[in-house]
Parts: sequence; structure tokens; C-alpha cells
Amino acid sequence: MKRDQALACVKEQLTEQRYTHTIGVMDTAVKLAERFGADVKKAETAAIFHDYAKFRPKEEMKQIILNDNKSLDVLDFHHELWHAPAGAVLVKTEAGITDEDILSAIRYHTSGRPGMTLLEKVIYVADYIEPGRRFPGVDEVRVLAEEDLDLALIQALKNTITFLMTKNQAVFPDTLATYNALVKERQ
Repeated sequence: MKRDQALACVKEQLTEQRYTHTIGVMDTAVKLAERFGADVKKAETAAIFHDYAKFRPKEEMKQIILNDNKSLDVLDFHHELWHAPAGAVLVKTEAGITDEDILSAIRYHTSGRPGMTLLEKVIYVADYIEPGRRFPGVDEVRVLAEEDLDLALIQALKNTITFLMTKNQAVFPDTLATYNALVKERQ
């Protein structure tokens, strides 16, 4: 699917603010893909579609996840995580994107997973650092992403885990496992 077609498809699903975010993620993902050697076209496509299901009703996302039978454990955690696995399914069925690398990058852009591919890391970090993001710690991750994608990802995960803990919210096990796996790799 060409970029203009993909953007038009996604724009119908998103608010104006979320569409602007998506453009920022797309531009950031392309830069990160070029910098770290990921497939630029796949990064662009995954970034465009990463929030495709963001505004679907919770019940619809829940049913998609139940039917897909791949990410059932996510249903036990905050619904903010649901749009990623539901989005991977919807992008395949509604937009006709069948590339498993792209779908996987969409599926794990909120939670991460141990053994993330380069493309998955690019989309996770691009979503975290896109220029419209404003929250404590984002600038540090932006600086790290200039030189080392894994260090940027580790810091983004650490920030997310810390934020959830300060709010007394449960942390999705794959997010902790991703952090642990990356830290162990660096040791």
C-alpha cells in the first residue's frame, strides 16, 4: 500500500490530534530505520498503522483479542494496551497488510516483548519519542536514540514501568520481561 493510501485509511480511524501524532511517529520511525538499518518502508507502514485501533470500542477490541487467541493475557491489564494486538488483527483484515514484520511491530508497540526485532524496537521508540510527546524523561530517550536504539528502548521501558508503579498500576509482564532481557543482553 502506498503511503498516501495508508495515511488516508488511517485518518478515517483517528482524531485529528492522534493523526498528527501518527505523522510524527511515521517521520521518527523512518529516521530511526535509516539510522539503525531497519527496513524503511516497513517502518513507515507500521508507524502509520500503529494506532489504527486506538479509538475502537473496548468491547470490540476485547472480542478481537479473544478471537485472535494470541494476546489473551493483555485483557487482564489496562485497556490502553488493547489497541496494539487488536490493531494488528484489524490492519490485516481491514487494510489488507499481511507482512508479519509490520503486524508484529504494531502488536508490540505498547508492551514490547523479549527478543524484539529491530523493526519492533524502531516502532516502540518512535511512538515514545515523536516530536509531539511532552512528559518527564522523553528528552533523555530522544538523546539516547541518536546513538543507541537499545539504550533508548531500555530507558523508555524503565520510564514506563516507573510511571505505572508510582500510579500503583500493574505492569504488563512482557514489559518487565522486555526490560530484563535487554538489560541482561547489555551486561
